[in-house]
Amino acid sequence: MTTTAAADAAHLARSVDLALANVAEGGKPFACVVVERSSGEVLQESTNQVAQSGDVTAHAEITALRALAAAGRTELTGCDVFVTASPCPMCLGALYYAAPERVVYAATREQEGEHYEDGGRYFSLDTFYDEYAKPEADRALPMSQGDVDDPQAPFRRYREAHADD
Repeated sequence: MTTTAAADAAHLARSVDLALANVAEGGKPFACVVVERSSGEVLQESTNQVAQSGDVTAHAEITALRALAAAGRTELTGCDVFVTASPCPMCLGALYYAAPERVVYAATREQEGEHYEDGGRYFSLDTFYDEYAKPEADRALPMSQGDVDDPQAPFRRYREAHADD
């Protein structure tokens, strides 16, 4: 089975329904549905669990990826991901690592921002993406390289351990 506009719309609507249910239960308005393209099978449905768990990384996309990893799926080749809003930088980075075929979102960042702000000490929804492009010295989050004898040691050891891979 290949993906169709009707199936895409249904999966995207499902992510919105899950997000609405999450809000009703005291959670944040985000959900993620991961679908196997070839079969149309829903592999994972997850909601943002930050409010429920206190884990600031428990965004819907991250909870979906964690659940799939726990089930033995460590990447998303052959899958489509449907989410309620354009992914934040953390989730976007995770999705790049997971490498789905595509990500489909319901609301743009601007549409989300009309009703929801989820910034933090160092960013707002409007500024979060821009932070990544700035040089370290210009970022809101203070960041610098510390002083250790051999900062490359773990990476050399990894390369040596995996030389035959």
